Amino acid sequence: MNLLRKVWVMLIVTVVASCSSETYDLVSPDKDLKVVVQTTGDNSLGEIGFTVEYKGKCILPYAKLGLETDHQNFGGNLILKSVSKAQPIVDDYEMKTGKRSHCINRASERVYYLENDKEQTLEVTFRVYNDGVALKYKLNAVSDEEHIVNEFTTYAVPQGTKRWMQQYDPGYERFYPLSTDGKLASDPNSVLWGYPALIESQDSIFMLITEANIRRDHCGSFLYNGINRDHYQVRMADEKLAFRNSWESPWRLLIIGELSDIVESTLVTDVADPSKIEHTDWIIPGMAAWIYWANNHGTKNFEIVKEYIDLAVEMKWPYDLIDWEWDVMENGGNIQDAVKYALEKGIKPLLWYNSSTSWVGTGAPGPLFRLNEKESREKEYKWLGEMGVSGLKIDFFPDDGASTMNYYMDLLEDAVKYKLMINFHGATIPRGWQRTYPNMMSVEGVYGAEWYNNAPVLTNRAAGHNATLPFTRNVVGSMDYTPGTFSDSQHPHITSHGHELALPVIFESALQHMPDRPSTYCSLPKQVKSFLSVLPTAWDDTKLLSGYPGVEVIIARRKGNTWYIGGINGTNEERILRFTLDVLPNVGGKMTIFKDGTDDRSFSIEENILLSKRDKNIEVKSLPRGGFAAVIE
Repeated sequence: MNLLRKVWVMLIVTVVASCSSETYDLVSPDKDLKVVVQTTGDNSLGEIGFTVEYKGKCILPYAKLGLETDHQNFGGNLILKSVSKAQPIVDDYEMKTGKRSHCINRASERVYYLENDKEQTLEVTFRVYNDGVALKYKLNAVSDEEHIVNEFTTYAVPQGTKRWMQQYDPGYERFYPLSTDGKLASDPNSVLWGYPALIESQDSIFMLITEANIRRDHCGSFLYNGINRDHYQVRMADEKLAFRNSWESPWRLLIIGELSDIVESTLVTDVADPSKIEHTDWIIPGMAAWIYWANNHGTKNFEIVKEYIDLAVEMKWPYDLIDWEWDVMENGGNIQDAVKYALEKGIKPLLWYNSSTSWVGTGAPGPLFRLNEKESREKEYKWLGEMGVSGLKIDFFPDDGASTMNYYMDLLEDAVKYKLMINFHGATIPRGWQRTYPNMMSVEGVYGAEWYNNAPVLTNRAAGHNATLPFTRNVVGSMDYTPGTFSDSQHPHITSHGHELALPVIFESALQHMPDRPSTYCSLPKQVKSFLSVLPTAWDDTKLLSGYPGVEVIIARRKGNTWYIGGINGTNEERILRFTLDVLPNVGGKMTIFKDGTDDRSFSIEENILLSKRDKNIEVKSLPRGGFAAVIE
């Protein structure tokens, strides 16, 4: 143990020892998780924090609590005034999108009332679920208008602990590199980190840090470790966040357990407000043809737009996304002609819009300024609904501030009247809105296949990146990565065909935009085309079969009685991908598997494999950066 680590451990031990004379525990329903809120115990003012234990092991050694406004300070000057009795929380709800259609969860909840040296009160609500911990703050204003100026919530992560964190970017389009020292190798001065952040707290025990249930006038937050590389403080996107009367924070979330617990968790929606939409039969997940990846400006050309509508017909996909610059379409038709052509072919059109809040200057693609104000937004939505458009992809949002969060909600809420589905692009990550607003079908918030257009970086990093996303970004909600690129865009890909076919199974997105050329999809083997033609995009259940961040991942997803499995190799070496079907309930019947062929641009397909009990342990040989997809019926 080096000197720095020894000092750090001594500091933690000192803090824990000094705060452990009086504790107020809260335990998950299955008894595996425990939160211990710690005070000085002698009724003197001081710091208040908490630790988290999982199956008797400390996996979060210390986390500080507190909040500050421009009129009240709750940090280092606190006593624990009182604690409510533990109350059971039980929730049961349905989802139109996501990894599980029927979600049931249970938790234990207590409210801790903290008092500062001016006898002002801060409420901290803790919930301990079987798969994680949630906490939120509530306080009353002491002035006509007050501002949140600081949050003291800080998570301690010891030196040497593995962590996969994304450098903070309001568009959330960065990688999740592995670090053990709280630094980014390519930018060692970076101290801002975005959600979700994955930490291997103990060997094979993980913690994913994020937030959920952003409400109107909330801003988002991120993590800051500029004071101490091993302490990650929650910082809000708005330096001053105004409120009147009272204020309640979003939930701060820690999803905890083995990797399967992380991947399969629905905690982000468990703590979110229930659906605000009464009738949701018009919200239909599905696959979509997408023009941009192979034809950046193809939407200007009516004839190319028709080719992608025809592709959707050929592949039996329900949607076609008509991307940016449709307002200047030419060569034989305009947007009305394109929408009419799609509807006549039985394809539901989706249209791209500029949010007109970020990129609106020289060269900014249109259409612009049609959604910003309620009157113009309602007019545009009405026009789209009458024309037969099914949804919008809205792009280029500026930040995680409260005004932007309010704009997201305006866009979602006003779309309901006209039965329009929404996909946010160049946007924040999901924070539970997929439950509250079921018409939010997907969000980009990821360094995805679109980047094969923009820079050469993804070519050599895609495999490891793809094998990290299921444990990080995609845990918190639908991810519009645009998977399934079998040919090359402006910059080549070196992942195998098996790898690419696995991605639409591994990456969950209620609208799954398929980006390659019509000629490419039409030239795939008929069995592969058939697989992509019937592949669901919203699931009844999800199971992690195997994996480790950056190395490999094998995920099984169920729709009805059919299981779909995707597995990828994130390394540059050949690899045997091993998994068992024992965790899949009532699995049996026949399996078809699409594996790597003799090279990375071919398939090896085995059909109608009869499964028996002795076949439940399966091995698949994978090329470097390879993979496979399978279906069990």
